[in-house]
Amino acid sequence: MIQEFERRSMSGYPMLFLGLFLLFIVAPASFFFAAMQYRIGIPFGIIAIPSGILTLVGLFIVNPNDSKLLTLFGVYVGTVRETGFFWANPFFIKRRVSLRTRIFETGFNTTTNTSTNPGGGSQTTSSKVRQPAKVNDKEGNPIEIAAVVAWKVVNTVEALFQVDNYEEFVQIQSESALRNLASLYPYDSHEDHVMSLRGNTTQVGDMLKKELHERLILAGVEVLEARISYLAYAPEIASSMLQRQQASAILAARRIIVEGAVGMVEDALTRIEKGGMVTFDDDKKAAMISNLLVVLCGERAAQPVINTGSIHH
Repeated sequence: MIQEFERRSMSGYPMLFLGLFLLFIVAPASFFFAAMQYRIGIPFGIIAIPSGILTLVGLFIVNPNDSKLLTLFGVYVGTVRETGFFWANPFFIKRRVSLRTRIFETGFNTTTNTSTNPGGGSQTTSSKVRQPAKVNDKEGNPIEIAAVVAWKVVNTVEALFQVDNYEEFVQIQSESALRNLASLYPYDSHEDHVMSLRGNTTQVGDMLKKELHERLILAGVEVLEARISYLAYAPEIASSMLQRQQASAILAARRIIVEGAVGMVEDALTRIEKGGMVTFDDDKKAAMISNLLVVLCGERAAQPVINTGSIHH
């Protein structure tokens, strides 16, 4: 495993002046001396031109939040992270690696459209089309999902040498991790203890970030943030799933209403009997429970009925 280390390079300004001096002063002067039939002119000209070119080739610039990875004949010799104008061995291969934070959203593909102008020419335009990943959730329902991932390179050696193309690696691993995570949870849930993709977006985003970090650390990439940006049922089942959602919501609400009504009826009967106001036999108690449940659980306002029957004190 190759370890990254920072390399300090010399300033490029002295070498810039040296290269320009060799090319534009020494080389013309040598040709002048050669023309004047001075033997010293030809050797100076032969040496000055390639030396000046090689000196200028060794110059490079490192912008803020950028780096240059240096290799010599296939051997890693260091990474320059310091910002500025530098010079290094002209035989070094200098490969730029951006250290900036980048944003990637899954489910976007670039399409190219070619149109013909009235004058006979053709015009090519490119646009991004949203194509979210289609996957089955935990309950087997087809859903469409996309996520936004913020990432940056933290190890230039691993980014260039561990994977073939680290940007493509980030995109493919993000798609794969998102599909895997979406299949572990249902789209929606009306139970508090069950995690869902729609109801627990923050927790799902944290889990996606953790899984992506484990996948991308191999490529020297750190995941800064991951969150779901698009979530919907697949078009072919969207209408039926909306009806199912409404029915599930109604059932969940009814369950809460019934539980509350039973508790209220039980409390009312206990207080009445404990106060000694009225004594109920089994038939009267059942009738009162039925009436109270109808009143508490009904959707319409109750219609009062006066009972003229006898009540045993």
